Amino acid sequence: MNIEQARFNMIEQQIRPWNVLDQDVLDMLHVVKREQFVPAAYQNLAFADVEIPLPGGEAMFNPKVEARIMQELAVKKHENVLEIGTGSGYMAALLAHKARHVTTVEIQPEAAKLARENLAKAGVDNVTVEEGNGAAGWEKGAPYDVIVVSGALPVLPEALVKQVKVGGRLAVILGEAPAMSFNIVTRTSETAVDTVKIFETIAKPLTGAQAPSRFQF
Repeated sequence: MNIEQARFNMIEQQIRPWNVLDQDVLDMLHVVKREQFVPAAYQNLAFADVEIPLPGGEAMFNPKVEARIMQELAVKKHENVLEIGTGSGYMAALLAHKARHVTTVEIQPEAAKLARENLAKAGVDNVTVEEGNGAAGWEKGAPYDVIVVSGALPVLPEALVKQVKVGGRLAVILGEAPAMSFNIVTRTSETAVDTVKIFETIAKPLTGAQAPSRFQF
């Protein structure tokens, strides 16, 4: 496989047509090498429009979703970011390319180890990989400028919103299959948020996420 040709095709045929037109984001996809974060068994799918399986039943988002998240968040160099669900470390590497520092929380020890190795090999030094369940947030380092949830949540926990600074934003896929959507939630005051639905999608639920109440009254 000609890797650079495959990367170019991914950007031009999958990502750009999906309304990712921010040149900074497109340039970043050449710099942060996706293939360095894809498990060896799936290297031939590194640039394919698919979710790639990871240890513990998790999966990488497909490339266009990753790129769109980066475009919509517009992370800035002074910002501190929390990612819930590290997976292979690729999303953390993309965020780290833009941010001051990224704290990423992974519930699966095997995945956390893989992500640390991938990030070290790729020379990413402004990411801290923490092990634990971050589905309701991660107090250490809060409040954050940006929070990214790399997995779907049935509902948005209030604890997570409280860990975003006022004026900060949260990127999250909300809902349950088949009705899920990717949203940018901006915390506009101590008590209010503004939620914008960006696109509909289907994603694996975040491991450790709290199930919504099923009681009917």
